[in-house]
Amino acid sequence: MENYKDEKHRQWADKVYQKICQKMEAQTRRVGTDIPYIPENGRYRDMGKEGIHWWTNGFWSGILWQMFHATGEELYKDTARGVEKRLDQALDHYSGLDHDAGFIWLHAAVADYRLTGDEEAKERGLKAAGALASRFNPAGQYLCAWNGNRPGHMIIDCLMNTPLLFWATRETKDPRFALMAERHIDTALKYIVREDGSCNHIVVLDPLTGEFVDNPGGQGYEQGSSWSRGQAWALYGFLLAFQYTGKKQYQDASKRVAHYFLANAALTDYVPLLDFRAPLEPVYYDTTAGAIAACGLLALAETVGEYEKNLYQTGAIKLLRAIEERHCNWNFDEDAIVDFGSAKYHRESDREVPIIYGDYFFIEGILRLVEKSFLIW
Repeated sequence: MENYKDEKHRQWADKVYQKICQKMEAQTRRVGTDIPYIPENGRYRDMGKEGIHWWTNGFWSGILWQMFHATGEELYKDTARGVEKRLDQALDHYSGLDHDAGFIWLHAAVADYRLTGDEEAKERGLKAAGALASRFNPAGQYLCAWNGNRPGHMIIDCLMNTPLLFWATRETKDPRFALMAERHIDTALKYIVREDGSCNHIVVLDPLTGEFVDNPGGQGYEQGSSWSRGQAWALYGFLLAFQYTGKKQYQDASKRVAHYFLANAALTDYVPLLDFRAPLEPVYYDTTAGAIAACGLLALAETVGEYEKNLYQTGAIKLLRAIEERHCNWNFDEDAIVDFGSAKYHRESDREVPIIYGDYFFIEGILRLVEKSFLIW
């Protein structure tokens, strides 16, 4: 990457990249077009059979397209296309879709179209963008997160879905998609990001008036705490918003969250706690937060001046090295690379376990360092 001068770290990243290539080839041949989530006894179950709309169902495709771009190996493209076609089941059942259409189809159809120009993939992406746009609430200027009886809920995660709308505007020349994305981002900036750079996970607005109602605790420890993956979503999400719009207030928000995140991660040697404002005991970690934040920091470094880059690049490398040195599984006979990912503070079943998006962001981060990534967002 630009201005990446530390030869010691570059050699480390090159070695990790080679290990990723070896493990991903073995895992791709084994997993195929199954849709991974969390492995059990070293093997992934197929989430495509258990819940085709599940929000993480695009990350395996994202890994495959990143690996295809990096290596040129047809194995990855062919497998990703198989997953993409399976996800048509989700597009065909509209009532099951929510704001995570971005997470799913940016990594599947849109990645395919960006790399290959496939017109069927483009149509899938635009259909997903239409579904996401349909969730926009004009009274509150936000994208409704979930279905059911929660029409006023917006969440920090959705910043990572808004690139689907920006992409749709670029493809169709229709400004409505991007306008919805910007309005949602502005609302997140108003209600979700706190002055110190920490974030709420959930904000509830009155769906009829747009007035603020509540900020419940969400997936962190409690209301007012600081769920680390939410901080990572904000860091990367606001930076992506800046890249699409050029609006400096989005870059400033990303920086504010980045400084808060790095200050807290440094206290635990760069493997982030699951929540930065939780009791000292028990200690729960979330490597996925570190991997997401690292990608955001590397992207942020590309948007700042020469003498500002080092803070963000060095912080990203420290996060990725901490994950690789302490929590990576390079056994080719077992699924998943990154362990100690946590989805939710108060749920043991998916706390400190390998989770597919941990692998995606770790791989994206390493590919950024060895200059083999492409922007999937």
